[in-house]
Amino acid sequence: MASQDAERHWTIEDLDFSRIALDKVRPDENLFYLVTSASFIESGSDLYTHNLVNFFQGDDEVTEWLSQHWELEELQHGRALRAYVRHVWPEFDWDTAYQNFLKEYATYCKVELLAPTRGLEMTARCVVETGTATYYRAMARSTNEPVLQDLATRIATDEVNHYKHFYRYYRRYREQEKLGRLRVMGTIGRRTLELKSEDADCAIRHVVQTRSPDRASDTAYVQQLSADMNSTIRTNLSAGTTLKMLMRPLELPAKVQTVIQYPIRQFMQHVFLR
Repeated sequence: MASQDAERHWTIEDLDFSRIALDKVRPDENLFYLVTSASFIESGSDLYTHNLVNFFQGDDEVTEWLSQHWELEELQHGRALRAYVRHVWPEFDWDTAYQNFLKEYATYCKVELLAPTRGLEMTARCVVETGTATYYRAMARSTNEPVLQDLATRIATDEVNHYKHFYRYYRRYREQEKLGRLRVMGTIGRRTLELKSEDADCAIRHVVQTRSPDRASDTAYVQQLSADMNSTIRTNLSAGTTLKMLMRPLELPAKVQTVIQYPIRQFMQHVFLR
């Protein structure tokens, strides 16, 4: 029985939304955009899953895990975040905003936009999971509302577990493809830059369009919202953990790591923590 409990994945029913301290979160516009934008991106995870399953066709271990575990957990994250938004900000028309978001977001989710090899795509997946784990850890630290702290921590834990799976698959493909560190480093750098581009920008725009339609065309306003969100994440993240996860696919020997760790950390801080 204890073993079954240990293996049981959390569900939305484990979250007691009646315990939400509305006075702590409802007036917080920045938190509204952080949670709602995340709920959109997580809810669109099935688009990426289908692309990845096609990309890794023939690798049953990977495709089965993607479709039977990763996709289900990512979509659950979306449902849980959506439920939180609906409880705290019931006046927000989540469904309409999400459908508008999805129409645009689908154009970014194409197989041809994945990395050129399976090993490099696994590298990119490690970067993405680093970003999401960092985001939710920072979200949990940024609020004193207990239900959101609990939810964000649960999601962050899932993202770290996803990272471990992608990293294991990466190591297998790295050996098969004889990937050098320069190619891996290039993928890490490119994918890290992309973390702050299309997905988040698309989500924020569509949240604003429904939340404050009169401000939707105000580029400066939308950019300020994005800057405030980035500031919250940057202020509350654990830089050491984030950089360690980003650097791990390089698998630097101890002696080499000692010599070049500082410049790599500086580069990652410039790219990821700017």
